Amino acid sequence: MINLGEVQELKITKIIKAGALLKDEDANEVLLPHEEIENEKIGDIIKVFLYNDSKGEIFATKTIPKITLGKIAHLEVREITRIGAFLDWGLEKELFLPFKEQICKLDRGRSYLVALYIDKTGRLCSTMKIRDYLRTDSKYKENDRVSGVVYNVVDDIGAFIAIDNIYEALLPNDQKRGVVAVGEPISLRVASVKPDGRLNLSQRERGHLELDKDAELIFDLLNDYDGFLPYNDKSDPDDIKDMFCMSKSAFKKATGRLLKGNKIEFYKDGIRIKEDKNGRK
Repeated sequence: MINLGEVQELKITKIIKAGALLKDEDANEVLLPHEEIENEKIGDIIKVFLYNDSKGEIFATKTIPKITLGKIAHLEVREITRIGAFLDWGLEKELFLPFKEQICKLDRGRSYLVALYIDKTGRLCSTMKIRDYLRTDSKYKENDRVSGVVYNVVDDIGAFIAIDNIYEALLPNDQKRGVVAVGEPISLRVASVKPDGRLNLSQRERGHLELDKDAELIFDLLNDYDGFLPYNDKSDPDDIKDMFCMSKSAFKKATGRLLKGNKIEFYKDGIRIKEDKNGRK
């Protein structure tokens, strides 16, 4: 069978002016355009990708694209139109991403995760709605380091990540640091593995390692703000989260560590870097 959107090995049965005719074991036929013929001859078996032209007809190409049917890839937006976007997938004819298959505003030149599918008209298209294409059978376990790409952000929940462009994972809001955007590559820690195999992620480290990083972050911000910040253990948790991207509990632990290390002191409804005997910070 000639499988649109897939890589197949087909046999050259005839060479004509338009190109080489390829057939599968069931005698289904497809054309490899003449400009792609090099030293191939009748009887050769070659690896090709099957795609649609602008009229919807199926052709073969020896160029293997960056994505195949049912798979996911991180592709760059080349053009944005009223009906959708066009992506660079490695072929001369760019891949269409319909407007209805987009989940956020796209920027030309940025890359986003998409899956390849065949639409109702029988043409190859891409979609940003990739959750159903992701798997939950990874071998990752708690505290493993993983890399992925953000494929969706839901304000009340968190960021959804495709690990290795294969596995489904969630970065909950309370485990985020700063802003993450759709299409952004990201490296994280596996915080837990759900019974169904989905991964919960965190940008925070474990225990004392995280405490050190929180303390370092607060101290760096104090330096950026001339040694004083109007936050302490009585500050509103939301204000602390907005400023430091950490929970109030984490903030209190980190400031406690800085106090114990004689790095800061509480001062006039805030914290400041502690000066030495000569008045130096």
